[in-house]
Amino acid sequence: MVKEVVHDPILLAGKSEAATVEDLQVARDLLDTLVANKEACVGMAANMIGVYKQIIVFDHEGTYMTMFNPQILKMSDPYDTQESCLSLLGGPRPCKRYQTIKVQWQNEKFQTRIKTFTGWTAQIIQHEIDHCNGILI
Repeated sequence: MVKEVVHDPILLAGKSEAATVEDLQVARDLLDTLVANKEACVGMAANMIGVYKQIIVFDHEGTYMTMFNPQILKMSDPYDTQESCLSLLGGPRPCKRYQTIKVQWQNEKFQTRIKTFTGWTAQIIQHEIDHCNGILI
């Protein structure tokens, strides 16, 4: 179900708790909301729909991907960039990202996965993990 997007920076600054199998519907709602906003958004974190769980969804090279409890294990090749956010009003804001990241997460069956991401996908994941940690650009 498509949910309303939270725009209050105070609410968005809250840290998320670990997701569990009971949060599968939250992930479906989050993905529905991302798809409904695909013209303006390439990734979302659960707190963007008012649920403080460590769940992110994003466009990974044309296919939507869901991560439960994502953690960045390694980062390399920092660069400065600017990003916008569906939850935040105003234009792009400056931030620091890493070209290559190694991420550990759980899939929809709560099996642990580890993969290295680069480029645009890595940037999206970093932005959404920041949301889970209450960090806004």
